[in-house]
Amino acid sequence: MQGNPELVKKLDELLAKELTAIMQYMVHSEMCANWGYGHLHKLVERRAIQEMKRAESLISRIIFLEGTPTVSTLSAVNVGPDIKQQFQNDLNAELLAVKMYNGAIQLADQVGDAVTRQLLESILKDEDAHVDWLEEQLDQIEQMGIAIYLGAQTRE
Repeated sequence: MQGNPELVKKLDELLAKELTAIMQYMVHSEMCANWGYGHLHKLVERRAIQEMKRAESLISRIIFLEGTPTVSTLSAVNVGPDIKQQFQNDLNAELLAVKMYNGAIQLADQVGDAVTRQLLESILKDEDAHVDWLEEQLDQIEQMGIAIYLGAQTRE
């Protein structure tokens, strides 16, 4: 089915954000593992896997709409030197993704593509949950202090 070219382009931009998020979460996850924060490693790794599934959904939709997904373009990967900065970098990326998904949903509505809109709304719900989780972690660090917070992250 031939999709709206502007919407296909927007989906491709979202795909680039998801691919970037995968890389950023993977690096942060492995840094957590290296530092001995096994619990945090698994949580962040799970986020990377969720991003992979979203990227796969976007690729599938782009192809269905007779577009060609661009998988070689990434935004800047912002690796944090410590856990707090990693969370802040991830939160910034997720907030931008929420904004982009909201815009794409509006575009899908404008061009009358309800199926794409439903896909984007589903992804947006997950992105919103990621924002909430990251804000919770930053709040816990603020309230407990980084040492206590990290002490709880060594278990697997």
